[in-house]
Amino acid sequence: MQVFVVADNIVSPLGNTTRENFDKVLQGSSGITRHENTTFADAPFFGALMAPGQLDDYIAPYNLAGYTRFEKMVIVSVASVLEQTGISLSDSRTGFIVSTTKGNIELLEQHYGNKIPLPEMQLSHTAKKIGKYFNAVNDPIVISSACISGLVAVLTGRRLIASGRYDHVVVTGADAFTRFVLSGFQSFQAVSAQPCQPFDTNRSGVTLGEGAATILLSKDSTNATFLVGDGGISNDANHISGPSRTGMELANVMQQAIERSGLTPGEIDFVSAHGTATLYNDEMEAKALHHAGLATVPVNSLKGYYGHTLGAAGLIEAIISMQAAKAGVILPTKGFETLGVSMPVKVANQLQNKECRHFLKTVSGFGGCNAAMVFTNI
Repeated sequence: MQVFVVADNIVSPLGNTTRENFDKVLQGSSGITRHENTTFADAPFFGALMAPGQLDDYIAPYNLAGYTRFEKMVIVSVASVLEQTGISLSDSRTGFIVSTTKGNIELLEQHYGNKIPLPEMQLSHTAKKIGKYFNAVNDPIVISSACISGLVAVLTGRRLIASGRYDHVVVTGADAFTRFVLSGFQSFQAVSAQPCQPFDTNRSGVTLGEGAATILLSKDSTNATFLVGDGGISNDANHISGPSRTGMELANVMQQAIERSGLTPGEIDFVSAHGTATLYNDEMEAKALHHAGLATVPVNSLKGYYGHTLGAAGLIEAIISMQAAKAGVILPTKGFETLGVSMPVKVANQLQNKECRHFLKTVSGFGGCNAAMVFTNI
């Protein structure tokens, strides 16, 4: 059974709609700025954070008193998608998937030293609370698999529709910027002292970001913008945080996604890579592209625009890549100047006009997890 994308939304530092976000990316704008905010860190840092008050006007039509900032981001993103289609989560044939790495971890900081609200921090509790807002009749599915969560959620939604379980699936992903998350990456010495530079010889680590994104998958092609191809998931079994040194595990899921979608590597017009700008991730991805026969295919990373948005990354980057393919362009990798990986890959460093039929989205994460998925312009 074919599965289609029929609506989407992005809420990020670059805007509250997919259109606003894509227009900013086309202009070369980035949500990454320098911050001096002791709420998040004692020293200045770079990050892609939403401006104070950005969501205020957007959430005004909704009754969101008593909801956390994370929950508000998710709700307004999901609401935007539902309003575009008229499909409802109160329909038993509509599923709901929430992807995130940390959910309401901000509550830990807000109640530090006091009794910590553990139930409210459980991802299942948060997802059910959001589902209840929309009168969802089906229990939400939570996908929390490090930084591949968003793309795994899309693949899971596709499989649920293809199996006949649902006719439609709302897939949303989000993470908020918090002191907990920033300090965690800093403890790995993985945070860049300047805006990230994916695949560049001077890259020195990630820049973190925040946002929410939602897509509606459906078996009905009415108003469809993209066909969701197949995908795959693997694990390096290499290290708790470091990726594979060979890239073979990511290459395997790239090949699975392409072959299961009935394509060949030569039919992929571009690859939207994970591209975190850490030393080991970008090196691993370059090797994987070679092993998968994609070394000569244009590749980009969108982390220079959004930072690493964790559980939202796979969704935000897939949506922007769909917009790019629909517009017939390959987006440049912001921050990239000089190739800094051992195996040559074709990193896009300027806006290119190109008819795009199929693209491959890849993600990788802590614990050695990898995922890849094909999207087809229709």
